[in-house]
Amino acid sequence: MQDLVLACHITGVYDVNRNMTLADDSYELVREWAESVAAAKLKGVIFHNSFSDQTCVKYSTEYISFERITYNPSFNPNVFRYFVYRDYLARLKQVQGVFVTDVSDVTLAQNPFIHPLFTANPNSLFCGDEPKALHNEWMLAHGEHLRGQMADYAAYEERFASEVLLNCGVFGGHFPLFFDFLQQLCALHSTYNHTNKTAYTGDMGAFNYLARTRFNDNLHHGAPVNTVFKAYENERTDCWFRHK
Repeated sequence: MQDLVLACHITGVYDVNRNMTLADDSYELVREWAESVAAAKLKGVIFHNSFSDQTCVKYSTEYISFERITYNPSFNPNVFRYFVYRDYLARLKQVQGVFVTDVSDVTLAQNPFIHPLFTANPNSLFCGDEPKALHNEWMLAHGEHLRGQMADYAAYEERFASEVLLNCGVFGGHFPLFFDFLQQLCALHSTYNHTNKTAYTGDMGAFNYLARTRFNDNLHHGAPVNTVFKAYENERTDCWFRHK
């Protein structure tokens, strides 16, 4: 049985989070992620659409591998990655635990798969969070499209308004639970988010909706899963992942 840490790096498309288009074949954008995963002796996979064969050969190790993908512009890269993970994992056997993360602002601080909190909770979803409530100006704007598509989206926003905002830059769990969540997340995007023409991707909205409405009773977020978002706690080693 193997544990996996997966990330996706898509270039050539305007990055709404950085307000720029990422450069092709730039390993520096993923170096810290890859080196942190390898340091923990975990298997990490980087899905990409722009690394050259030379770059992949140069930086592939017994721990880090590269998988070339063809980007489907029907979805923003932040959303398309979930379909990539789903299709990849559907082909594998003997997977025990999985985490998927952002690739350029997340690093691994310690092996999550051997932590007692993880091993003792096979039916839990583990994810990042932010030091703010779900009800905030950015999330209201982010959820505009989904609010108009999903009959119960506004009710969910009201019900969980004061709960901590979850962050999909880091999430994972034991394979059966994780893959169930991932399949449901892809179904939400396929059904409700494929016509999204707003400036917001819908990834945070769909993630929080699914986690809160269907997995809330078995949810772990914050320490020890992740450091404080955007606090740049680069020296912390007591959490599994550092997120900015």
